[in-house]
Amino acid sequence: MEEIKLEVQVRKEVGSRFIRQVRNEALVPAVVYGAKKKPTHIKVDKKTFDRIRRQHPGDVVFHLNVLEGDKKLRDYATIIKEEQHDPVTDEVLHIDFLRISLTEKMEFKVALVAKGEPVGVKRDGGSLEHILWELDIVCLPTQIPEKIEIPVEKLEIGDSVHVKDIILPAGVETKHDPEGIVFSVIPPAKEEELEPQPVAEGEPEVIKKEKKAGEEGAAEKKEEKKEEKKEEKAEKKEEKK
Repeated sequence: MEEIKLEVQVRKEVGSRFIRQVRNEALVPAVVYGAKKKPTHIKVDKKTFDRIRRQHPGDVVFHLNVLEGDKKLRDYATIIKEEQHDPVTDEVLHIDFLRISLTEKMEFKVALVAKGEPVGVKRDGGSLEHILWELDIVCLPTQIPEKIEIPVEKLEIGDSVHVKDIILPAGVETKHDPEGIVFSVIPPAKEEELEPQPVAEGEPEVIKKEKKAGEEGAAEKKEEKKEEKKEEKAEKKEEKK
C-alpha cells in the first residue's frame, strides 16, 4: 500500500452551518477517529485531495500533518474509512479517516481478479463463474495488496479455485473459509431441441377428426330417428289391422 503525506487544517467549528462555510472555501470537512482517542475535526484542501485520488485510486495510507495555521499540532497515520459523495456531481462532501498503527495487523478486504482465460472456456465453450469477489485478509496496513490476481488459464470444465488455492503475498493471511469457491468453470448451456411443428393448411387435423366424428355421429342419429319413425308407422298399421 502506498503512503502519502497530506497537510490538513484543524476544524474547531462543527455543525451544518459551519460545514457549508468550509465547502464554500473549496475545502472538504473531515474527521479523524479511532485508536481509542477523541475524534479530531479537520478540513482538507479539495483540489489536493482530488489530485491524490486521481493519481492513487487504490487504498492509501495517509500521513496526516494536522496544522492550526502554520503551527503543527500532531500527525496521524490513517486510512480512509468512508467518503461521502454528491449523488449528482460525485464531488466529495465528507471524509472519515481512521487512525491506524503501522506496526499492528488489521483486517481488510481485497479484490479477487481472474488472470487469463480458462481452457474450458476458450476450447470447450464453457463459462467462468466468479463467485467470491473480495477476500478478508489480515496484515499490516503497509502490506495491503491493491488486488489479488488468480491464474485461471488451466481450468477445465468442472474445475474450481478455492480460497485454499490462493497464493497470498508475503505477510498477508486470511481467515476466510478455505473451502470457499472463488472461480468455477461450468459447461455450456444446452439448448432444448424442439420438434418442428408442421404448418397445417385449413383446419388442424385434430379438429378435422373431431368434426368428422361429430358429423358421423349426427348421421347415425338421423338414421336412428328414421328407423324409429318407420317402426312407429309399422306398429300403427298393425294396430289398425
